[in-house]
Amino acid sequence: MVDYKRIVVKQKYREYLKLNKNILIAFAASITLAAVAAQLLAEEENYLNTTYTLLVDYGAYFSVFGFLFYLDNRKKYQSESGEINKELLKNDLIKIISSLGIAEVVYTIARWFLQYYFLTIEYDPYLASIIAQVISAIIYFVVINLSVKLTRLFKDVD
Repeated sequence: MVDYKRIVVKQKYREYLKLNKNILIAFAASITLAAVAAQLLAEEENYLNTTYTLLVDYGAYFSVFGFLFYLDNRKKYQSESGEINKELLKNDLIKIISSLGIAEVVYTIARWFLQYYFLTIEYDPYLASIIAQVISAIIYFVVINLSVKLTRLFKDVD
């Protein structure tokens, strides 16, 4: 006998795992590029180094995350006839933007202040960037997973 409830629960967690996989890969790319940028900007004032590094971080992160999220979800929004389910896409985009938006605000504040702090206490710029990003990423993961749960992004697989 097939336990459909178990299949649905497994699908729900698969969606969370795919989301977190995409976030981790995007963070891996952005942490590398941000560390390089921080070191290249070592001669800049601490606040400029921090700000420019954050911009590089965001550019890398959103490029990689957006591409991976698209690859994982492109079939979800197509009907059997091949047309796009605009209502489902619109609802999910609102949920994703809400979830990411909350987490991004928290991440940006934490990362900027942490990197600035580490630079002011004479950490090497690349190390300040890496440590600030790792700490901020942990906070980000907690906030985004709570936000996704609260916005019920994956409720359609419940």
